[in-house]
Amino acid sequence: MSSLIPDAAERPGDDPIFALNAIAQRRAAEGEEVINASLGALMEDDGSLAVMSTVTDAFRRVDPSRAAAYAPIAGDVPYQNAVVQDVFGTSALEKKAVAVATAGGTGAVHHGIVNFVEPGQTFLTTSYYWGPYAIIAKHTGRGIETFPMFDDEERFDLGSFESALNALLDRQGRALIILNFPCHNPTGYSLDEGEWRAVAEILMRAGSRGPVTLLLDLAYARYGGPGSDRWVEWLEPAVKHCTLLVAWSASKAFAQYGSRVGALIAVSDQADSRDQVFNALSYSCRGTWSNCNHLGMLAIGSLLSDPELSAGADRDRARMQTLLGERVAAFNQEAARAGLRTPRYEGGFFVAVFTDNAVAVSDATQEEGVFVVPLQGAVRVALCSTSVRDIPRLVASLARAIESVG
Repeated sequence: MSSLIPDAAERPGDDPIFALNAIAQRRAAEGEEVINASLGALMEDDGSLAVMSTVTDAFRRVDPSRAAAYAPIAGDVPYQNAVVQDVFGTSALEKKAVAVATAGGTGAVHHGIVNFVEPGQTFLTTSYYWGPYAIIAKHTGRGIETFPMFDDEERFDLGSFESALNALLDRQGRALIILNFPCHNPTGYSLDEGEWRAVAEILMRAGSRGPVTLLLDLAYARYGGPGSDRWVEWLEPAVKHCTLLVAWSASKAFAQYGSRVGALIAVSDQADSRDQVFNALSYSCRGTWSNCNHLGMLAIGSLLSDPELSAGADRDRARMQTLLGERVAAFNQEAARAGLRTPRYEGGFFVAVFTDNAVAVSDATQEEGVFVVPLQGAVRVALCSTSVRDIPRLVASLARAIESVG
């Protein structure tokens, strides 16, 4: 007889994406020519993990006695300030923001959910979303609701967003929305200026009816197309009517997936509200991981705040952005030639290919040594881990699979 509570006894032991990645790695180790477009880590064209030498050097420079000491519960103040500055720069929102250190972007999302949605209530996100959102919801006694992400023209469905938001407000009197832009995981979609401004207007209308919070998951934002960072100015008017949360992560921006360095930033127009939010988030830190990775915070904080180190990191990242950009351009060209249906894709680790038979398509491509992740209504392709030379084979395999399964 198991001593686990019934709800825990039936939980899966592995994330399906990591399980798929393990199969791809096993087949590659057996000598098969595999294209592993499943896992979200940026790889060099030779298959090795892309790393930033400036970041590695920054970790080595940290005083071991400082790194070994406990970090403050909410993170070092210089780190908090550096993260806020990194996101908001010279925007007026910088003065209205507080931040706490979190265990990666996942920890930031967790804190947003447990502090802005009551147990038993739900939060709102797009119909295509990062799977752990639902895991966090279930694990914390919350629910997740979605609205159709795309309209008939395969643009962000603003009408469905507003309708779902209003319905949620009517039912539970408050609303938390999680949006993952720019460079949405899993679709690769980024909002354009018109869509951002419309989102801000929707938030302002809803915020006049009850407490509304937008959590913006910026995990992949550093890899967006030109101008994608202008979301700050386009959302700025909405902060008078709602709370803005930003889930910040060093995992992709600094190629430090294993260090688990992140932050949750909260922006509010009212100083007393900012104090309350900071206290609430600090309390959640103590009640989960207590302290974050101090070595990571010290190193990443120096990379954000020291002009010379920051410039070096920007140069390292620019090479990685170019590497990924070449894959994006190659994929868009090959996908258009093959007639694949995809959303607008300008940058980011992933792109979705629409299909009504995602599992069958994924199974068919696996038979050809091509690994993609099945979703509801699409397969997710991790171009971050796919070399340029493999993209024609990847697209051809997807096209054959989609044609064969219908």
